[in-house]
Amino acid sequence: MASPWKDARGVTVSTTPTLEGQPIQQYLGIVTGEVIVGANLFRDLFANIRDIVGGRSGSYERILADARNQAIEELQAECSARGGNAVVGVDLDYEVIGDTGSMLMVSASGTAVKI
Repeated sequence: MASPWKDARGVTVSTTPTLEGQPIQQYLGIVTGEVIVGANLFRDLFANIRDIVGGRSGSYERILADARNQAIEELQAECSARGGNAVVGVDLDYEVIGDTGSMLMVSASGTAVKI
């Protein structure tokens, strides 16, 4: 991915409903991307120690960033497959799932458009 907001296919992603100076020519429907990641036992252990002594958990932050980027990449791929070149009104959601709460779901949704 070239940047978090525009991929190699040229699909731009924005949380705003429009892109300034680029009128929307066609609306192509809702697109989504979902990623579910599990936490590693050792990473959990070290994160718990970090919680006790204070500080940020770099390993969890990397997992979260990777999951978010993968969800956005799926969104861009679906947009491109529909013939679009931008996704507007993007919403990112995070949810802890599973009985033990050791899995995280990141979902991205928005409207595929042609600008």
